[in-house]
Amino acid sequence: MPEIDQSGYTPAAVFRRTQAERADQQLAWRRPDQAFFAAGACHILAWEFVARHPSYRVAGLRKVGEKNPSHVIATDGTWAFDHDGWTPEAELLAATAEYEPETRWELMPITTGLAGFCADHRHRLPEQFHADPRPRARAYLDRYPSSPA
Repeated sequence: MPEIDQSGYTPAAVFRRTQAERADQQLAWRRPDQAFFAAGACHILAWEFVARHPSYRVAGLRKVGEKNPSHVIATDGTWAFDHDGWTPEAELLAATAEYEPETRWELMPITTGLAGFCADHRHRLPEQFHADPRPRARAYLDRYPSSPA
């Protein structure tokens, strides 16, 4: 994989879970917050963010042609929020494409609620985690300013 410029956006794929973390919810839960919300609970963070910022919407980042997103963010079309905090949406997409240059990526709007999204796209509901990830997501959001500027 290409080197990551740590001064900019860090693609979620950098934090992919291992097979052991996928199989063991306690092990996955013990990951550092950024890794946890980059891969495994990104959708929980996105929905908690949108609850605080209703002008934003939830969107999935997926490989072109695939049904299921591999990462979920909150965006207003200009700014995005995810495990890496506030990032211009264009920078997030460019950094993801640079990290995995063999893959074409696209954002897909997500118009269902969290439960519908989880059912349609093979993501865990909050009660399917080792513990409820929503309080952890809210605490993570508290670390960031309420706006990008």
